[in-house]
Amino acid sequence: MQPSFPPLLSGLAVEGQTDPFVRAREMAEQGCDAGLIVHNVSVNELRAAIVFAPEVPLVDAMAMLPACGIGFQNALGALGPPEVAVHLEWDGGIRVNGARCGRLRAAASDSDPDFAPDWLVIGLQVPIWETSESPGETPDQTSLYSEGCAEVEPTGLLESWARHTLVWINRWTDDGVAPLHGEWRGLAVGIGDEVSFGGTNGTFIGVDERFGMLLRTGSETQLIPLTEILGAD
Repeated sequence: MQPSFPPLLSGLAVEGQTDPFVRAREMAEQGCDAGLIVHNVSVNELRAAIVFAPEVPLVDAMAMLPACGIGFQNALGALGPPEVAVHLEWDGGIRVNGARCGRLRAAASDSDPDFAPDWLVIGLQVPIWETSESPGETPDQTSLYSEGCAEVEPTGLLESWARHTLVWINRWTDDGVAPLHGEWRGLAVGIGDEVSFGGTNGTFIGVDERFGMLLRTGSETQLIPLTEILGAD
């Protein structure tokens, strides 16, 4: 069954080993319309990517990463059991009931944070079913079915993610970053922890108004822009 998306969004299904994130980047480079969702839904995994055409500098447009993360949390919250908890890592990681369960990632036509890129792609990857033959060996990794979401239909989850993400994009457009910022902080994991990013170690004390990581090292606080995660594997 082909998913149904809200107005302003369109879908392109890919199959087999085709990575929707890679295909979405190719489509964006070819000049496809913004709002295209490339998706690959299988029994074991949900993968999708949304193409954006930002009209603001990249450093501001990167708010689409947390918007997509909040959209996923809202979507699974609407479809899954009420006891399932979804939290978001700063760099796009997704956690379900405390364990890692997929991720979001980003790519853009240009990495200059001060200019609007021609396109920005946000990708989603979530394991539906545990594929490891020995899941007990990786207790920090999980899947939706392992966390009690067996009744969540992958295509329905994709549709719900698109709808909820669009709601947050519209809020960001209409009301600025403040509502998005407030919602994300309530879902963020790792604030207050010792972390390492790009070879720098410190305490993750929060984010600035553009979702840049504030990393305290000794008496100094370093800002790591969210654009630093672009292209990360």
